[in-house]
Amino acid sequence: MYFMLLYSYFSSAVSSPLYSSSCQLQGQFHLNGIHKAGDVVLGGIFDIHFFSLFPDLSFSSEPQQPTCHGFYILGFRAAMTMTFAIDEINRNSNLLPNVTLGYSLFDNCYKLQIGFRAAMSLVSGQEEQFVLDETCVGTPPVIGIVGDSFSTSSIAIAYVTGSYRVPMVSYFATCSCLSDRQKFPSFFRTIPSDAFQVRAMIQILNHFGWTWAGLLVSDDDYGLHAARSFQSDFVRSGGGCLAYVEILPWENDRAELRRIVDVMKKSTARVVIGFAHGSNIIDLMEEALRQNVTGLQWIASESWTAVTVFQTPHLMPYLAGILGIAIRRGEIPGLREFLLQIRPDLHHNNSYGNNVVKLFWEYTFQCRFAPPPAGWVEDGEALCTGQENLEDVETELLDVSNLRPEYNVYKAVYALAYALDDMLQCEPGRGPFSGHSCGSLQGLEPWQLLHYLQKVNFTTSFGDQVSFDENGDALPIYDIMNRLQLPDGTTKLQNVGVVKRSAFKGEELTIDEDKIFWNFESKKPPRSVCSESCPPGTRMARKKGEPVCCFDCIPCSEGKISNETDSMECTSCPGDFWSSPQRDHCVPKKTEFLSFHEPLGICLTAGSLLGTSICAIVLGIFTYHRSTPMVRANNSELSFQLLLSLKLCFLCSLLFIGRPRLWTCQLRHAAFGISFVLCVSCILVKTMVVLAVFKASKPGGGASLKWFGVLQQRGVVIVLTSIQAAICTAWIVSASPTPHKNTQYYNDKIVYECAVGSTVGFAVLLGYIGFLSILSFLIAFIARNLPDTFNEAKLITFSMLIFCAVWVAFVPAYISSPGKYADAVEVFAILASSFGLLLALFGPKCYIILLRPEMNTRKAIMGREIQT
Repeated sequence: MYFMLLYSYFSSAVSSPLYSSSCQLQGQFHLNGIHKAGDVVLGGIFDIHFFSLFPDLSFSSEPQQPTCHGFYILGFRAAMTMTFAIDEINRNSNLLPNVTLGYSLFDNCYKLQIGFRAAMSLVSGQEEQFVLDETCVGTPPVIGIVGDSFSTSSIAIAYVTGSYRVPMVSYFATCSCLSDRQKFPSFFRTIPSDAFQVRAMIQILNHFGWTWAGLLVSDDDYGLHAARSFQSDFVRSGGGCLAYVEILPWENDRAELRRIVDVMKKSTARVVIGFAHGSNIIDLMEEALRQNVTGLQWIASESWTAVTVFQTPHLMPYLAGILGIAIRRGEIPGLREFLLQIRPDLHHNNSYGNNVVKLFWEYTFQCRFAPPPAGWVEDGEALCTGQENLEDVETELLDVSNLRPEYNVYKAVYALAYALDDMLQCEPGRGPFSGHSCGSLQGLEPWQLLHYLQKVNFTTSFGDQVSFDENGDALPIYDIMNRLQLPDGTTKLQNVGVVKRSAFKGEELTIDEDKIFWNFESKKPPRSVCSESCPPGTRMARKKGEPVCCFDCIPCSEGKISNETDSMECTSCPGDFWSSPQRDHCVPKKTEFLSFHEPLGICLTAGSLLGTSICAIVLGIFTYHRSTPMVRANNSELSFQLLLSLKLCFLCSLLFIGRPRLWTCQLRHAAFGISFVLCVSCILVKTMVVLAVFKASKPGGGASLKWFGVLQQRGVVIVLTSIQAAICTAWIVSASPTPHKNTQYYNDKIVYECAVGSTVGFAVLLGYIGFLSILSFLIAFIARNLPDTFNEAKLITFSMLIFCAVWVAFVPAYISSPGKYADAVEVFAILASSFGLLLALFGPKCYIILLRPEMNTRKAIMGREIQT
């Protein structure tokens, strides 16, 4: 490429002397074009031919000029639009009055080398020799260039024209790289940058929820820059990613195309983005047709959305329903009438190339101007007269219903004209240049026009505002097109939306979904995702080695939730909350305590009330039979105290049931400790009284009874109970038990319990009860064999054995029981020990009182006389 560019400069240098007294062109390029003189000349570069043929560069003789073939009507129409715009400006008395614009337009033949030659010819001129003054300093032939149409060509040309600050306004070069003001200081364009086109496509993908797509790009600046933008912006803007990125070959490489189509078939992506030129895509489509690849939704870039070659019937099953970005359509009043007036100039020949109007005429009417090629007339072919009527033939030239690149050309010409008009209206002494000077038509320099071009701002007759930002980019706007399949099998390109950026609202996407034709059986947009969205209650976990939008949905663990789709992380619920079964929201944790309403609580409450009732019944029996020997034996007052204390023991268990509160936490252990100490104290005193009575019945033992009178018995019970009361008071004052929310036992529950406050206090309380119990058991065990038919010491021994066994088993069971079950164990221990004492001590007595009254006599109780 660079060799060819150098060749463009120097291929004809041999015809000129190395040294000359005046400035002289090194060579001339024979380029197809059209020219018109004027006070100020604008240049233009257009793709009027599809193909070019370069001569052999053996350098054994002077190289011949390249030739072009394959006439391109749409490129010619774009060139004619520029001539129309200049003609319209020249007729407008309000714009550039007293100034006639001329033009010099060249054909680039779809080749960078030819386009570069055209640009150099526009900047330096085509005349054999021109002498403006001794130093060759003066106004160049053109003050601005409209073109080129290709990004790659525009990059090469803009590098050079930018060095000389010659304005260049492209109508079709979209590469985002051209927005670099450091590299391309004089480049402007009326078509949006590919950076915006990429964002527009991403907005469409996001709108339909397509997060998984394939990308096909052309092997040039246009495609490769777009690929880089897609790979970075697609993920950042909407969480999408590319299933594959393939570069389409320029030549019809069947093997490479077959490989690319095979990738498309194997991929799960149902959306394919084609960011390439029409010539690249058509080769791919032919291969897709051979492999019958259907079921894909195509997204087309502006370069091939509206290309007519894709409207052929055999491609309809594959391309009907495509969504494409298209250059903004505009209306240019009077253009069709102007095109109808085109006539070839038969009197002026271009010595430096062919007149493109003549070439168009020959192509359209299939004739040749004189002198025709050898054998042309002999073969019966027609000669062109120049008077043929364009309305007699069918030609795309006259179809002005869908002006898109042409509308950009129109805006580019007017941008240069408005900039020149603003410069010429500068008031002397108030200009923007050094010394507040103004530019003049006679000494016009291209760089002076750049100042005004950067600030240009006007509105077209179609209502579109034209201005440039700091990078030379126009306000971007694209039409969104959809290829509709008609009942007769043909297709129609319809506008279904617009995407644009405004100074106030930013980027906006508007799509009329009801108008879109979907080429699927469902007539609905397809699904194209690598992984379905993770529902609430799950989190995304990326698959190793795959793009970010390929993931597994992992349910949130217990205690964590995600209340949005596609959450990356599950969040923990606050302390008093837990995750719902669906893991999509937090719910208050269930509270657990030994309740009166649950079966366990009901059973324990029933047991407590049953024990209390039995105590009341026994107390009633003993009160009714208080004068009988059975009741009076062994101090009936202690028996009544014991029954009352057992009743308190049964009732204190109720304090362990229900929602813990401060007063119940403080009272439960105090009531439990004092009640049981009162009970055990009574048993201890009864045991000691039994032992003292039998000792007193022996000779010399009467003195022992004086220490166990009624007052002494009461005093011992009071003192022993007061010690426990003092322990409880000290415990409550120093480290009071309090209600506590325990979250350690269960993750999803809050256990309401009473924290003991002081483990030492609780241990001392239990230890004191245990000490008295063991002491009572030992004394009763000693007195168990005393000679008496009804020896109560045996009953006390058995009852204390039950009592101690229960509380010894209680300690490990209490420690190992979580939550409410610890309270249930303690209540069970209270009830078991209380029932054990009640039944063991009072069961036999009630049996004798109620069922064996004959044994309720002093004689029966005393049995045989005590041996002395």
